[in-house]
Amino acid sequence: MDIILNIIKSVIFGIVQGVTEFLPISSTGHLILLQTFMPLNVFADPAKNKAFWDVYKVVIQFGSIFVCTAIVLEAFMPTRQKNVSEPKKKNIYHTWLMVVVASIPLVAGMLLNDWIDNVMSAPYVIGITLILYGILFIWMENREKKYTIEHVSQITPKKAFGVGMFQILALVPGTSRSGSTIFGATLLGFNRSTAAEFSFFMAIPAMFGASLLKILKADFSFGFLATHDFTDWYSGFVYRFNYCDSYLNELHS
Repeated sequence: MDIILNIIKSVIFGIVQGVTEFLPISSTGHLILLQTFMPLNVFADPAKNKAFWDVYKVVIQFGSIFVCTAIVLEAFMPTRQKNVSEPKKKNIYHTWLMVVVASIPLVAGMLLNDWIDNVMSAPYVIGITLILYGILFIWMENREKKYTIEHVSQITPKKAFGVGMFQILALVPGTSRSGSTIFGATLLGFNRSTAAEFSFFMAIPAMFGASLLKILKADFSFGFLATHDFTDWYSGFVYRFNYCDSYLNELHS
């Protein structure tokens, strides 16, 4: 019965994560709040359960990663397309170079990951950040806008690095990765569509890196490969994948 209940909970977690991932609201923050009211208790030992949860809330991002990668490989990899013009190839390679530059600050920011997990993963922190970013987005939408970058080909290394600095804010629970990068890009002169597009590209290394780091640092003594643990992860992953796939395909079309 406990296994079935945990699978149902994991499905709900996957749906919430999939729906919130590409909106400018924190997917991890919503998961932490959901865990507070509807805990996913896999182990009787609180320490093992906390270790499991710390990995679970990041690993189910692989569903989104696979969807992002599939879409990007189809549309933004020159080697997978026929009759691609040289200017378009140049723009694609430029975009990925800027993504690499934008990802550099996050690598340094990940050094604070353990401290943030231990100190700032509290519901009140999430509540404050959700309210704060809501206010900031209202301000951003109502301020006078002056766009200097209207296509990803116009992004400079300096601008890309600046957006990457805003992505570090996503390490704080309750802060949306897409929200912080779109907000930062807009402040730096990106128009809305370019900010959203570049944020989407930045999601792949950011989510993949965070998931991989959690797996490598995990204490696997809590039973990573136990059947019921894998089932919980798989349930969340599948539903996250399906929701992200449906949402992004609709957006792409």
